[in-house]
Amino acid sequence: MSKNIVVIGAQWGDEGKGKVVDVITPHVDVVVRFSGGNNAGHTVVVGREKYVLHTIPSGILHNGRRCIIGCGVVIDPGSLIEEMESLVQRGVSLDGNLYISKNAHLIMPYHPALDRASEAKLGKRRIGTTGKGVGPAYVDKAARVGIRMADLLDERLFREKLEFNLAQKNRLLRDFYDAETFGVEAILNQYLRYAGWLAPYITDTALLLSKWIESGYSVLFEGAQATMLDIDHGTYPYITSSSTTAGGAVTGTGVPPTKIHGVLGVAKAYSTRVGGGPFPTEMTGKLAETIRARGKEY
Repeated sequence: MSKNIVVIGAQWGDEGKGKVVDVITPHVDVVVRFSGGNNAGHTVVVGREKYVLHTIPSGILHNGRRCIIGCGVVIDPGSLIEEMESLVQRGVSLDGNLYISKNAHLIMPYHPALDRASEAKLGKRRIGTTGKGVGPAYVDKAARVGIRMADLLDERLFREKLEFNLAQKNRLLRDFYDAETFGVEAILNQYLRYAGWLAPYITDTALLLSKWIESGYSVLFEGAQATMLDIDHGTYPYITSSSTTAGGAVTGTGVPPTKIHGVLGVAKAYSTRVGGGPFPTEMTGKLAETIRARGKEY
């Protein structure tokens, strides 16, 4: 097996990437999530236990594996903390095993609100997003007004960025979408509580990865969504907001392409797709319903 390998979906998602990652993980030292947000879910069964992970790499279920949430991921801290607490309650150790990029961008409360309001406004032309604010968070990242994990550790800077963003977002929510607005203090207090939980895990993950790779550690890069949902190469505009191909493993972690030795595309015998957008090989009728039932595609 290649030393550092990227696992991506070769279709529209739900190909079984989590299972493949789980099989490969015992043979690597580090597992890295490099794109997307909590709009993706990887299901892994360990013994009789079923785990559904949305942000944390699947490798966390294997003792001794170091897991990284890279800078290409957008993070809903409330959702992440719930996931962390659930794992701890089930006996999974996070200390020394989980690292979060200081440069990863935050999903703020106004992002899901903008996501849902935008979808409602589009009507029949809606994209079919999960409504979790992932797209709007990437919009802010590209517009250079996003708030990052490192900002959680500086209350003054966090407040400054929050006030700037809310002035714009509240105007958009109120005047364009006729939706509810948000207050600074409520968000500030909530996110400072999150900071207390997450601070021990926030670090320079690009530097860590560089050191580990130079020391001979092997790395598995765990993709989210799939190739046909890629921001550049997917069925635009019915796509996700991040780079879901092997290139995303480079930009979403800070690891140079020369340090990646192989790419594994995961596909299943039949394709499925959720949300809007074209699906050229779509089946209908009794056979389609039979496959759907047997594959539990609901």
